Amino acid sequence: MPLAKYKDSGLLFNSNFLEQTSDGSMYGYRGELVLVEGEAADAKGHAKPPLDVVRGVTMLADNKLNMVIGAIDKLESVQTFINKYKEDFAADIKNVFFVVNIKDPMQVDIDGFKFVFIPLTQGVPWNEIIDELALEKSDFKGQSPADKILTLYTEMQSYDPKYPQVTLDEAMASTEDIVREAWGAV
Repeated sequence: MPLAKYKDSGLLFNSNFLEQTSDGSMYGYRGELVLVEGEAADAKGHAKPPLDVVRGVTMLADNKLNMVIGAIDKLESVQTFINKYKEDFAADIKNVFFVVNIKDPMQVDIDGFKFVFIPLTQGVPWNEIIDELALEKSDFKGQSPADKILTLYTEMQSYDPKYPQVTLDEAMASTEDIVREAWGAV
């Protein structure tokens, strides 16, 4: 199972949970997914924080990754994601990335896999995908965290955004110099 492999390899970071769905068919994960690991910090092998992550990631997997939803600061990071995790993609994987440095939503086919990219400078990917799919809190009432992800995945089966289909080169050419808006103590 890919998520267990990622956990054992230290690729799940700031984890909220990793648990099995109540029907036992899949595992759900929320947290961050490491794209570029941090360097070794000391002789004992402790690592510095990752250099790049998919923030607020929501994943669902059985023996393959079936769904990945999360936020990246730069569209260029999607190629790192693909290079690192493509071997675990299910043929019909659902990928939605909220991207800081784009202005317009788009769809891109990359290596035969469909990706939806939606601009987002602030916000939480979980809340944004729920809005995107027009789900309500009541759709998740009484469910375990992993079952909530399974509900989201079920809704993703009929998700057909009307965003323009572009090539990866066109998507990369459309990036802007935009940074994520941060909130918190000053």
